[in-house]
Amino acid sequence: MSEVENTSFEACLQKLMTSLEASLYEEATAQLANLHSAEIARLLESVSPKDRTQLWLTIDPSTQGDILKDLSEDVQSQLLNEMDVDAIVKATEGLDMDDLADIVPELPESALHNLLLTLDHKHRDHLKRVLSYPEDSAGGLMNIDIITVRDDVSVRTVIRYLRLLKEMPNDTDKVFVVDRAYKYLGSIHISTLLTNEAEQNINPLINKTLKPILADMPEKEVAHLFEHRDLISAPVVDESNELIGRITIDDVVDVIRDEAEHSVMSMAGLDEEEDVFAPVMQSSKRRSVWLGVNLITVFIAVFFIGLFEATLQEKIALAILMPVVASMGGIAGTQTLILVTRGIATGRVTTSNLKVLMNKEVAIGFLNGIIWAIVIGVATYVWFEDMMLSVVIALAIIVNLIFAAFSGAFLPSLLIRFKIDPALAGGVILTTITDVIGFVAFLGLASLVI
Repeated sequence: MSEVENTSFEACLQKLMTSLEASLYEEATAQLANLHSAEIARLLESVSPKDRTQLWLTIDPSTQGDILKDLSEDVQSQLLNEMDVDAIVKATEGLDMDDLADIVPELPESALHNLLLTLDHKHRDHLKRVLSYPEDSAGGLMNIDIITVRDDVSVRTVIRYLRLLKEMPNDTDKVFVVDRAYKYLGSIHISTLLTNEAEQNINPLINKTLKPILADMPEKEVAHLFEHRDLISAPVVDESNELIGRITIDDVVDVIRDEAEHSVMSMAGLDEEEDVFAPVMQSSKRRSVWLGVNLITVFIAVFFIGLFEATLQEKIALAILMPVVASMGGIAGTQTLILVTRGIATGRVTTSNLKVLMNKEVAIGFLNGIIWAIVIGVATYVWFEDMMLSVVIALAIIVNLIFAAFSGAFLPSLLIRFKIDPALAGGVILTTITDVIGFVAFLGLASLVI
């Protein structure tokens, strides 16, 4: 049992930081010795680049490859840039092809060349095949380490073959059946082989209901298939139905985690692969771009406020109450935006049912608008003792919540049509819409009535 199983990650990190603050790097390295590579990667991501470099130099090169594959792109790139070519080759030569393919884009050209020379012809071709597909596709996600059999052999033959292999790839729950041209025919669970007579021909045992995954399928759709079908592994084929690899549950878990992190980080204009402890200038440069975008949207809202400058000067209460209208619309719209964006990501919301969902969200916006218009209208009257002001803000709340619900439901599909990530841009655009609608409705009605 590893140390991290006995102790919480927080305790491990605290102990490590104590050693690093005292510059006891040998002691810090010893603390990492019995941990799983994924836990070491997580700890390295949690310390400063300087301490990270010192620790990396003392880690056993035979385990560095497994650690590298679990690091975020920024941290991975930092460590690779600090390694010489021979060290990179030694660290990565034992990795599975799918893990190696994830690291290859970050490798210096000289290291990549030397690494390819260490691979035999078969593995070099396999790596090139994986790299030929986009990183976020089934082909980029797959592992070429698969077990295949023909459909004209017996159970005894298959079991004998498995024993000759001595070792099976991780997460092997089934073997794949192919014809002489390596076309995919189906699969057979290991449990099926173990529970049937040795002389039984495997042809009747083939499970043909497990449809293969096309290599160009987006990784999001792959994750949905694994979720809905409770898969541990699945075959991957090319356009001619030739079996080229398999995807396993551990790779899909990584996709699901990355998607969750992407959704959260994108709402703040951040990259989930960003190094938390990256240098100040590097992080500042990345964030300043999004702050600039946000500033533009703020000026748009300010412009519309400026159109009602005379109205605001006449009644100062309007300026006091403006944030209430904008805030209510922003929250209501964000609720709908997150719901619809998540629905699209999971495949539950498509163009076929979007209209139904939009009608529902607008109805919710109208109902909530009525409820909160009454509450805010009464509160405004108690505060300012102005009936017309109470009516104006109540009407503005209703209008803004309806528009917020409509915008939150419609915006994600519109952004996707223009190939823009709704998780990244949706929040900023929606806030601008609800601010502008809220201010125009509130101040416009005030100009007419008050």
